[in-house]
Amino acid sequence: MDIDALVRKYALQNAVQYDGKATMGSVLGKVMAENPELRPKAKEISSAAKGVIDEVNRMSPEAQKAALTSLAPELLVKESKPREMGLPDLKNVTNEVRMRMAPNPSGPLHLGHSRMAILNDEYVKRYGGICYNRFEDTDPARIDPAGYDSIPADFEWLGVKIHKTIIQSDRFEIYYDIASKLLDMGKAYVCTCKPDDWRDLKNHKKACPHREQPVEEQLLRWDKMFDGSYKIEEASVMVKTDLNHPNPAIRDFVALRIDDTPHPRTGTKYRVYPLMNLAVAVDDHLLDLTHVLRGKDHLNNTYRQEYLFGYMGWKVPEYIHYGRVSIEDAQLSTSKMAMGIKEGLYTGWDDPQLGTLGAMRRRGIRPEAIRRYWTEVGIKEVDIEFSWKTLFTYNRELVDDGADRYFFVNDPVPLTMDGLDADITARAPLHPDHPERGTRDLKVLKGSKVFLAREDLKGDPKRLRLKDLCNVDVKGDKLVYAGNDLSVLKEGVRIVHWAPADAVEAEVLMTDGTTRNGVAEPSLTKSLGKVVQLERFAFVRVEQVSPTVKCVFTHR
Repeated sequence: MDIDALVRKYALQNAVQYDGKATMGSVLGKVMAENPELRPKAKEISSAAKGVIDEVNRMSPEAQKAALTSLAPELLVKESKPREMGLPDLKNVTNEVRMRMAPNPSGPLHLGHSRMAILNDEYVKRYGGICYNRFEDTDPARIDPAGYDSIPADFEWLGVKIHKTIIQSDRFEIYYDIASKLLDMGKAYVCTCKPDDWRDLKNHKKACPHREQPVEEQLLRWDKMFDGSYKIEEASVMVKTDLNHPNPAIRDFVALRIDDTPHPRTGTKYRVYPLMNLAVAVDDHLLDLTHVLRGKDHLNNTYRQEYLFGYMGWKVPEYIHYGRVSIEDAQLSTSKMAMGIKEGLYTGWDDPQLGTLGAMRRRGIRPEAIRRYWTEVGIKEVDIEFSWKTLFTYNRELVDDGADRYFFVNDPVPLTMDGLDADITARAPLHPDHPERGTRDLKVLKGSKVFLAREDLKGDPKRLRLKDLCNVDVKGDKLVYAGNDLSVLKEGVRIVHWAPADAVEAEVLMTDGTTRNGVAEPSLTKSLGKVVQLERFAFVRVEQVSPTVKCVFTHR
């Protein structure tokens, strides 16, 4: 049995499947699975396999794929495990569904918001019906007027269909009418305690002194909330629940409060503002919603709102609570993003350091990849951590086929090419899987310079291979032509990327706010607005081509 050939086969498969890097554990697992009799010799095989795997990892992705095609083409097909796909059916669907988005226009949507949008959209498409966009803008201090336009644009980019838009700041009179009815029914009261005193009383299962005052007194105090008799925090409308409820958060809750902050849409027309639980319950009823998707952090709000449905005799929608998702390595706090933009930490809402949908769009993340991610995560109640790796895998499957390849040299060092009898030309494919697209012809003139990355010159290598061009010997600030024999790769000679003398200045804006500066082959300037792959660097989206080519990092 040829152990080297067996290891090489599976090392090539592993490398092709995982961005050009095979790992010892994965390769040996395949080898042992095919040949169990080798398990007692695992230590010896591991030692022998290291050299083969290192050799494979030094190959370019194109060379790895070509070698695997020649050696074992059947291994090019990724293994797939059968698993249940798609979202589960909703309960209690009798005909069409009516569902809603509920964004606060405090800024543009971010990646976390996209879960809510996509799941609602998926279900409305499945069952038919209506999907509302309801702007919940009853906190005037938190509103960014631009959000009224940016949020619908984000929905459109995601492919989410909105059938009708509702704006809560247009509906204050409706909320006032419901509040008056609750007061008249004895299910609400106007409290003039200091907020901390009221909260302390309910936490100890005690009623505030205003809770059981006569309805006439409650309605009189309600009128005084509008005429300026009370200042901010001097009076609020509370909804009665159960003061003996084991969860203090469910005992009596605030329904309306006084706020003199001018509203971006209504100015100073109103000073009594409904809070989320009142406005949401009223609108969910009046819009005749059938199903409400929300995170399980809203469970207490659901319990509060069910009191209102019960008092008013309304039918309760089907509530579905899904688990929390923590998203690391991206700023999602709207207030922190706004402050960072103001302070110059971020260039805008689409800064690639942020987790906004604008940032995803700018980076070249496709909305189809985001949709696939959330539909596969589904509506399970378990908390999870967002996987950027999974999102990038989905996106790579979408963009790879259309992404032309180019050379980019980070932190370039100019070196003179010696030893040429004549000019030579590299003919590199625009895409290794699509020869019909043609090649990028990179000419190196006799005696001209080429650019190499400083990183590739560390360790004082004696010989290198310039990808798709030739072998060179490194001698100080010169490269000496050393033929074109590919067999040098078996001797451990590394393949490096390079750029010709007529290279253009290029930079890549990274997701940590830094910029990678270098040079790139001139034909990169033809890819404005496109996602391309800078070979052995990353997928990027080209957003400027003159005078400097500026790209934004997509993912590896």
